[in-house]
Amino acid sequence: MTDVLLTVGTRKGLFIGRRRGGRWDFGGPPHFNAQAVYAIGIDARGAVPRLLVGGDSAHWGPSVFRSDDLGATWTEPAEPAVRFPKDTGASVERVWQLHPAGPAAPGVVYAGTEPAALFRSADGGESFELVRPLWEHPTRSQWMPGGGGEAVHTVVTDPRDPDAVTVAVSAAGVFRSRDGGGSWSPSNHGVSAVFLPDPNPEFGQCVHKIAQDGGDPDRLYLQNHWGVYRSDDAGVRWTDIGGGLPSDFGFAAVAHPHRADVAYVFPITADADRVPAGRRCRVYRTSDAGGTWEALGAGLPEGDHYGTVLRDAMCTDGADPAGVYFGNRNGELYASADDGDSWQLLRSHLPDVLCVRAAVIG
Repeated sequence: MTDVLLTVGTRKGLFIGRRRGGRWDFGGPPHFNAQAVYAIGIDARGAVPRLLVGGDSAHWGPSVFRSDDLGATWTEPAEPAVRFPKDTGASVERVWQLHPAGPAAPGVVYAGTEPAALFRSADGGESFELVRPLWEHPTRSQWMPGGGGEAVHTVVTDPRDPDAVTVAVSAAGVFRSRDGGGSWSPSNHGVSAVFLPDPNPEFGQCVHKIAQDGGDPDRLYLQNHWGVYRSDDAGVRWTDIGGGLPSDFGFAAVAHPHRADVAYVFPITADADRVPAGRRCRVYRTSDAGGTWEALGAGLPEGDHYGTVLRDAMCTDGADPAGVYFGNRNGELYASADDGDSWQLLRSHLPDVLCVRAAVIG
């Protein structure tokens, strides 16, 4: 069985697990003790995987740490790697996303922050520059914070084109650039904002997560604040695919790393009742790009369950068959080694799980 690295960001530090020969090991105490870890990036494009972690200290504030030895040692820059230029009058409250770009952009890493901004690194995450055209977008004065704040929480890059970047902003919706961040356009056609007087605005949607299809980079899946959607044209238009789910509210959306048309969501009852739909711990999978959905529950709890899965707390690992992982606010961590067909509990009684990332390593 493939060797996998599994990183788990919690409200009280980072936990790292390794699977070797089918057995999991979570040795040692958590890294970044007492810091909330909302963002993890595993950059596997080089000869040695680089881990990037957004730590959030209540005393020292946010920082980005990196490790080139799978977490044995960490480097923190003398000055914050992600920071606003003085002329903006802004300061980073939290790093929500660390996204290594595709093979067409070696060394490029994107960071999404609160307040809502995108930063770009050309040196593997050691330093970042503000992407000003998004920060200065003419609609910005009308962006409103979501329940978790106003943040760029999702970054999607096209493996074929280093200039194609898509971001999700809470709660301003989807914005796309096709010129490397030089200009940005709202891309929310078809995505509803049921909480606004006009439910179909150009921007203002509360997008929770976007995932890119494993077979077609132009196909995207979107989990909204009410609504699950698919785009077949890289986000220009969106189609509702939430039929067949017990609830179309939720936070996480993940695509299979290799199989086209396969994606996963974790439905939540409602925005006013944020527990698993029907109080059942179930991942839902589509194998036909949202035409139908099936509940995946083999090995998951059978009784009433209240563990909410947050937007970055579900992921896949790139193996074949794919490992699928999720953590919840109960501090439970689950894993599947067979595309989600069956599950096992890896850890329990962790702090509140905020972010989960995994990768196959040599």
